[in-house]
Amino acid sequence: MKRKKQKPKEAAARRENLTRRDFLKGASVAVSSGLLITEAQAASSPSAPEAVAGPGPVPITLKVNGKPHKLNLEPRVTLLDALRNHLDLTGAKKVCDRGVCGSCTVIMDGKAVYACNLLAIQAEGHDIVTVEGLSRGEELHPVMAAFVEHDAQQCGFCTPGFVVACKAFLDKHPNPTLEEIEKGLGGNLCRCGTYAGIRPAVLEAAKAMKGVKAHA
Repeated sequence: MKRKKQKPKEAAARRENLTRRDFLKGASVAVSSGLLITEAQAASSPSAPEAVAGPGPVPITLKVNGKPHKLNLEPRVTLLDALRNHLDLTGAKKVCDRGVCGSCTVIMDGKAVYACNLLAIQAEGHDIVTVEGLSRGEELHPVMAAFVEHDAQQCGFCTPGFVVACKAFLDKHPNPTLEEIEKGLGGNLCRCGTYAGIRPAVLEAAKAMKGVKAHA
């Protein structure tokens, strides 16, 4: 006996009902599984949740340019504001305050970072170097000397960030090409457009830094 052929409307309604049932069944299984996993993870957690810091000032210690500094800061204070307003290290400039221009660049654990995008409390336990920590007394760092030699600065707002970023870049790329310099310093902007002086300055600083290491 032949099976009675369903009408198009009846077949569509059947498919729709099946789809809804399957969806609800699958959703309930997914939710149940998720809850079981969450409960299992919570039960196996060996330690209690970490205490929340703030909202008032909390004691932190920042290691900046090789020296520890004990401060009492609200957790919302950025590393940039801590450096400028509490440690009087004003080399890093507060320009865009959005992690775009690079004027606030500092080195943390050997890596160039935006100080305006990092909370001071997050920097605790890390080695921080600012532009003030690059020179030795009256002796300029090779990057600084090269910037002066090649007129790689004008208004000065971006210069400290560029100098720090260049130092961090050359530490990892001691023999850079012009193309590598352009890419490596892409996170720093100069409103005065002194890129034509910055590129040769970095090349000269690379040679000078290798000479310093050779005589160290």
